[in-house]
Amino acid sequence: MNIPAELKYTKDHEWIKIDGNTATIGITDFAQSELGDIVYVEVETVDETLDQEEIFGTVEAVKTVSDLFLPLTGQIIEFNEKLENDPELVNSDPYGDGWMIKMKISDASQVEELLTADAYKELVG
Repeated sequence: MNIPAELKYTKDHEWIKIDGNTATIGITDFAQSELGDIVYVEVETVDETLDQEEIFGTVEAVKTVSDLFLPLTGQIIEFNEKLENDPELVNSDPYGDGWMIKMKISDASQVEELLTADAYKELVG
């Protein structure tokens, strides 16, 4: 299982790449493998400001639909439009082309609450 050390993680299996006050977010390799073949990613919250832990979208696999929880409070500024035609990118490249959203972080102190790669490895065992 791939858990890049430079990223942050949540207990809900999202990864976060922080670049200044912008964060790129997707679901982890573990999450995509548990969900199976992803057939649809829905994010209708672009340009909205949401609180940490609020649902920002859903990911639909062949047998299940899973909510996506925002790991940090902030404004969603971009959706990965490649996922509209190629949702399977989340399966094949969860940390690269399979990213889901970009956001502006409102409260940088929340970054400290996120899991490190080692802590996430412990969580998923």
